[in-house]
Amino acid sequence: MSEDSASFAELFQETESKPVRRLNPGQKITATIVGISQESIFLDTGGKSEGILDASELQTDEQEQEAAIGDKLEVYFLKGKGGAQLFTISIGSGKNTEHLEEACRSGIPVEGLVKEEIKGGFEITLGGSIRAFCPYSQMGLRRVEDAAAEYLDKRMHFLITRFEENGRNIVVSARELLELEREKLRDSLKETLSEGQTIEGVVTSIRDFGAFVDIGGVDGLVPISEIGWSRVENIADYYSIDQKVSVLVKKLDWDKNRITLSIKETLEDPWEEAAAKLSNGNIIMGKVVRLAQFGAFVSLEAGVDGLIHISKLGKGRRINHPREVLEEGQEIEVQVESVDLAEKRISLKPSDYVSPEDDQKSEDQLVKDFKQSNKKQSSSLGTFGDLLQAKLSEKS
Repeated sequence: MSEDSASFAELFQETESKPVRRLNPGQKITATIVGISQESIFLDTGGKSEGILDASELQTDEQEQEAAIGDKLEVYFLKGKGGAQLFTISIGSGKNTEHLEEACRSGIPVEGLVKEEIKGGFEITLGGSIRAFCPYSQMGLRRVEDAAAEYLDKRMHFLITRFEENGRNIVVSARELLELEREKLRDSLKETLSEGQTIEGVVTSIRDFGAFVDIGGVDGLVPISEIGWSRVENIADYYSIDQKVSVLVKKLDWDKNRITLSIKETLEDPWEEAAAKLSNGNIIMGKVVRLAQFGAFVSLEAGVDGLIHISKLGKGRRINHPREVLEEGQEIEVQVESVDLAEKRISLKPSDYVSPEDDQKSEDQLVKDFKQSNKKQSSSLGTFGDLLQAKLSEKS
């Protein structure tokens, strides 16, 4: 006797002492594989009766078996037959297409092939020959731009939401099944996810206000302010759908199904490097990135902006808005006035800016110089007059 056969026999001998387990059609259980034949997978379901699963449900397209004795499977009970209990992983993947009505009643997943795009959705083929309809809105959790390219000729799992006219009118939904699966993943994440944790995710959607990231079956939102350290106008300039990203969990609100994430917090803070470079009096080139009523924001390097207050613009001329003298994207030479690392604020001024105080001092100095010049000139003329008078006296 082979080792597999011995194991099979031993496991079934153990079931003789087990009580009969009564199951309802559509009930989902976890079973253990105790035997494999060409046609069937034999299951230990925790009861006295043996469980049987069609072997084709666990075969690849190359007819290779994707199962081994001892593996655990989640299966759905179909019915009892000849002292055995028939199970399925999903109706339509094997030879159990006659159970579609039971699948609809019991919420058992069915496998189907997306055959053709028709008005309002797709024609789905179940079990190789039975036609069903799936509306566009029920094909997935999210709307896709090119549904035909995304779904045609693809094998998917569905729930039957309508079974009428003895199977002549069948409506299915992939979305309902995916939502059930996501609910399980959400419950699992509630046990493991915590604020401050850094995890991997995939960008699933990009909106004006932020990006949604799948972090394991549940989407979290990265607000646009948490995309990067520098000011972000268009998220698509930085990230794309299906791109893998690292995110930090900022806030969890399971009651409202809201998860707030941050990409910025996983990146190196450019302010730490800027602190070593920028000090009061430094003159540096920057680019005007935003104009506000109170001043102009100037990017000094990626993620580090400074502010020129409107009072320092206009070269002494009073202006009502920075746009009168500057425009976004303009290069400008600025001088650092002050750096507040705690608040991450940098005050700037144009490198040629002269304060009213300095301007007054300059004007006062000019007046002083002019007065001194007049004194010297008067003194010089007085001395010349004296000499002239003395000469005239000598002649007389």
